[in-house]
Amino acid sequence: MKPTRLILIPALAGEPAPYLVIGAGGYVLERGVLALDAVERPELMRTVAVAPGADVLIRWLDLPPGSAAQQRAAALWGLKDDLAAPADRLSVALGPVPVAGEPRLVAVVSQSLLDAWSDYLAALGVRADALVPDVLTLDEPFEDTLTAVAFGGSIALRGRRFAASVQPDLVDIVAAGRSIEPIDDAAAVERTLVQAALAPAVDLTPARAREKAEGRRGWGRAAALAGAVLVSPLVLMIAGAARDEMTAARAQDQALAEIARVDPELARTPDPVAALRGRVRAAPPPGGVMAATAALFTAVEGVPDAELDMLVVDPEDGMKASVTHPDYSDVRTIDSAMRGAGLTVTETGTEDNAGRVVSDITIGAAR
Repeated sequence: MKPTRLILIPALAGEPAPYLVIGAGGYVLERGVLALDAVERPELMRTVAVAPGADVLIRWLDLPPGSAAQQRAAALWGLKDDLAAPADRLSVALGPVPVAGEPRLVAVVSQSLLDAWSDYLAALGVRADALVPDVLTLDEPFEDTLTAVAFGGSIALRGRRFAASVQPDLVDIVAAGRSIEPIDDAAAVERTLVQAALAPAVDLTPARAREKAEGRRGWGRAAALAGAVLVSPLVLMIAGAARDEMTAARAQDQALAEIARVDPELARTPDPVAALRGRVRAAPPPGGVMAATAALFTAVEGVPDAELDMLVVDPEDGMKASVTHPDYSDVRTIDSAMRGAGLTVTETGTEDNAGRVVSDITIGAAR
């Protein structure tokens, strides 16, 4: 058996990538870090890359019989309420074929993220033969518990037919009363990574190739959904650049001298204060996007017959959503609930649609 290299893709593209080289029998032959500026290129060998699980939507679905392409299409249709991106921007990977009557593992990821991960690996001098989300490197527990492992700044949670990577402050919310068993032992985590390298639970790489080869064009028979991100109560995929802006929050009354000290580029703009205010308005809400998303879902669920249609995070425009609800006063109810989490809702547009109200809102910090 030839050696296999396992690489952990970091959350930030400028960071180096830890790796293992695994030999026959699952023994680790080498440990190290691949740097982007390294002069010597890595040795050619089978490579399995582990991607940030927070960027992948993972579900177990009951899919109809059919080819892999038909089942991927059925998975997209079945997840249409959790997706706010056109189908031609998404790639679907399927897990192993289950026994009759059992649901099948499905992983959905943005095409642009697959390209970004491929570009990052190419900059390291390697190419991934398989790509797996970090949370799916963990074994599925037999009991109704969640296994927790820290990967970078996220916590990977693995349960029975459940897998998600979340921010640490959302772990208890996501656990929903289930007991959590953290794996803190580095050797135990390494063993799970070795197993994943030898037999990945799902491979995002061929999904990307299949989608391109089949020339998919949108949802096909399914209705296209507008938006630029993949959204669910547990997972919000946004561009890496937007994630990098999450700490950009500054007081509005900073003096010009302070602006110049912390950001000389802002100081060179025609109106530094206005530029700073614009950046603050576009910055993610307090607690990060994941916390704001959880609060918004809770607030919307508290309004009878209200539905969250779309959620978009943009580094320039901030966090916006579209909500369908029965009464014009519902937005005030949602705003009141959000204020309990230190957030506020601003209504930017409203229209009637077949007897229901559709409101466009912006989520920001409560003042």
